[in-house]
Amino acid sequence: MSGFENHQRTLGEIELQIERTAVALGIDWSNDAQVRALAREALAGSEAHAALAADTTDYRARAKLELFGLAALMLRTMEETAADMGYESHGGIVWKAFARALWAEKAQREAAPRED
Repeated sequence: MSGFENHQRTLGEIELQIERTAVALGIDWSNDAQVRALAREALAGSEAHAALAADTTDYRARAKLELFGLAALMLRTMEETAADMGYESHGGIVWKAFARALWAEKAQREAAPRED
């Protein structure tokens, strides 16, 4: 991202779309176990996401795919503002709940021994 972008506006737009998508999925952002499972699924990778994309008539699968794309944008935005701008990105309640779960899952994956 360039230094000319309005990061707060971007954060707000991403969070709003996450909130809208989450309504379709019935996500309870105060349920840590549910949010953590969602984050785990978001970070599962392309094979798991391809399975979701297989049925184009399943609105829940399509909503999850959109949410996972938003999660990737969210992580990237947070990483870039921290690295390039020198500050951490913060959104609202939904952003914080999902970010906390995504970072925890990402850290757990990085700490886990690799199976090669």
